[in-house]
Amino acid sequence: MKTVDSNKLDALRRKYADAKGGDIFDPEFAAVAAQVFSDAERRKWPFADPATFLGAPFRPDAATLPDFGGVDVALIGVPMDLGVTNRAGARLGPRAVRGVERIGPYEHALRIAPAVHLKVADVGDVPMQSRFSLERCHADIEAYYTRVCAANVIPLSVGGDHSITYSILKAIGRERPVGMVHIDAHCDTSGEYEGAKFHHGGPFRQAVLAGVLDPERSIQIGIRGGAEYLWEFSTDSGMTVLHAEEVVDMGVPAVIEQARRIIGDGPTYVTFDIDGIDPGFAPGTGTPEAGGLSPREVLAILRGIAGAQIIGGDVVEVAPQYDATTNTAQVAAQMLFTELCLVALAPRFASRARRSG
Repeated sequence: MKTVDSNKLDALRRKYADAKGGDIFDPEFAAVAAQVFSDAERRKWPFADPATFLGAPFRPDAATLPDFGGVDVALIGVPMDLGVTNRAGARLGPRAVRGVERIGPYEHALRIAPAVHLKVADVGDVPMQSRFSLERCHADIEAYYTRVCAANVIPLSVGGDHSITYSILKAIGRERPVGMVHIDAHCDTSGEYEGAKFHHGGPFRQAVLAGVLDPERSIQIGIRGGAEYLWEFSTDSGMTVLHAEEVVDMGVPAVIEQARRIIGDGPTYVTFDIDGIDPGFAPGTGTPEAGGLSPREVLAILRGIAGAQIIGGDVVEVAPQYDATTNTAQVAAQMLFTELCLVALAPRFASRARRSG
């Protein structure tokens, strides 16, 4: 029988026997711990104080300042779901995602703690003039994100229904059309219905026609369901569409390779609809579709585009009243955190991470 190496055990005892939870010896991990521990034994209770996105500082005042308070990344709530075609409730998504505890601060696969390298704040919700008018809400969203972009701030947003992304893209892509990595059950490129073009089934048709989204640099991943006949605009415009079954057949590495080839090195927006995940993992959404991706697959795809020029992102369609276990909000918060990591690793900020590492 193998015996314990007494010299090794003595060395471990000398190093760790009297160490506190915040005594971290690896320099990379110590830098993360310094952001979390007030001393070697104390860190903020995750269930204390008002909830914010990813536990970030709450800075609603930032939106009143020309430079948004000097933040690099603004975490923004967009509690609007007037554009849904089925079950309502995504207006409560931002509250649900804010309520999720213990996401981050470290991303083990990408080996980064984004808040160490970025100034990040939860700046509150987009102020809306009317809770009843979809058109006015979209005007408010576009105006708000135009100010965010003018301040050279990266927006990461939580909706709300997927129609919000159209008006966000109108602000972000105003100077140059952007590419897109889009994870969803639905292509969301259908046309006008019942006199409304702002609904959540058509934001990307509108964004392409508005000249703010480059379809040749856009990939839609996880697509499935009975509404396929509504999405011919995707292929007609030049978007790449990968159905959920194709993701399984190709394998995640091949999906990542294709995504990176399509988006290239140009500015790219990441949009994640929670119904891209199979409802067995994330039931809390208005338009669930069986046969979807797993959280592990989606995390791998997002991690796989690290280093791309990510200039914004969102997480949408979380409807917490259908989310009895909070699994959906948990998955959404993890995806939001991963998008934040992608921003930290984008060319604009990557040198900070290298210097710190």
